[in-house]
Amino acid sequence: MRKILAATYKEFLLLSRDIGGIAILFVMPLVLILTVTLIQDSSFKTISEEKIPVLFVDNDGGAVANKIQEDLSKNSALELVIEQSEGTAKTSVRKGNYQLAIVVPKGISTSLKTTVDHNVEGILSSFSYEEEEKVEEAFETVPTEAIKLYFDPATQSSFKSAVKSGIASIILGVETQTIYQSFQEQMEEDSLQFQTSNLIRFQEEVPQKKGAKLVIPNAVQHNVPAWSLFAIFFIIVPLSINLVKEKNQGTFVRMQTVPTSYATVLAGKIINYTIVCILQFLLMLLVGMYVFPYFGLEALQLSNNLHWLLVVAAFCGLAAIGLGILLGTIANTQEQSAPFGATLVVILAAIGGVWVPVFVMPNFMQMVAKASPMNWGLNAFYDLFLRQGSFGDIWQELLLLLLFFCFTTFIALIYNQKKNAV
Repeated sequence: MRKILAATYKEFLLLSRDIGGIAILFVMPLVLILTVTLIQDSSFKTISEEKIPVLFVDNDGGAVANKIQEDLSKNSALELVIEQSEGTAKTSVRKGNYQLAIVVPKGISTSLKTTVDHNVEGILSSFSYEEEEKVEEAFETVPTEAIKLYFDPATQSSFKSAVKSGIASIILGVETQTIYQSFQEQMEEDSLQFQTSNLIRFQEEVPQKKGAKLVIPNAVQHNVPAWSLFAIFFIIVPLSINLVKEKNQGTFVRMQTVPTSYATVLAGKIINYTIVCILQFLLMLLVGMYVFPYFGLEALQLSNNLHWLLVVAAFCGLAAIGLGILLGTIANTQEQSAPFGATLVVILAAIGGVWVPVFVMPNFMQMVAKASPMNWGLNAFYDLFLRQGSFGDIWQELLLLLLFFCFTTFIALIYNQKKNAV
């Protein structure tokens, strides 16, 4: 025990004398999480608050075009710019001057009205004793051109999907209203009134456990755990460099003259760097709660399970430390450990769902993500931050993180033993 305490104190002295290393371990993660959250929040505000200019070409002049123009004009995210020529609109979008151009073809309103009238006439005729041939003839569909959407090639797919979904909803409303009007005309009932507004509506609810504190999901609630995990795993870089330095500077050789095992030396590093990881996480929580509001961001909301959050942070730190020990044990130079460690963290973050949600990945990558320790840690954080989870919800992720730490550390010990035995 005294040897472990001595090794821990040695590592503490090394860390306390390395001001640059402390800055990397504590200041840089805070800058990272603040910068990323501000950028994402700014992007969301740009989409939701600032109007995006959209070209609108009306070659129809009928009810369909008027309804589309009316509804799009009410959209707070879009600014409709009327253009007369389809060719000019297409060129402007191709050059990147506009994100989108909507072109309503000529005759679309007439075609819709004719088709609906035929269909309604056929339906009403089926209730009479007219000839079957006339009924079938009434269901003719008048062909028409499609509404064209010209998107800037650099436009994100999410924006395209949102626009197409919105326009599809508008078109559905126009078709429904036209059908009601046709029924009214065919039945010659001017006094007959139909409800054309949405009969079915939806509202968003946050599922939560009974008696649990309500936590509204937002960019801050997602970013703080994700990028805290990213910062925790970046401890791989300084830890692996520390081990390589000890080998290259002869420190490790001198320590071997003392009756101390390599496991004891690693124990001192594990204790110190685990404490560093927990302090990193606590600082990020404090920044999310008290600093973010000064930058116009929402304050981080914590549920009543801070102790389990710290436990998850500690286990994530152990997984990162185990990987850093393995890398530092195998690498022979800093030029090997530093770039490889940084790249490895980025790959694990990409696979683990820190950058892109796992559910949007291809099936093969979703299977790969389940093998990433960052994915285990992220799921545990989300269970606590957003789902009001408890130990029963995170114990599997904690077990996986612990096993990963034990496995990587064991491999490092075996590798070091065989290397020194040669």
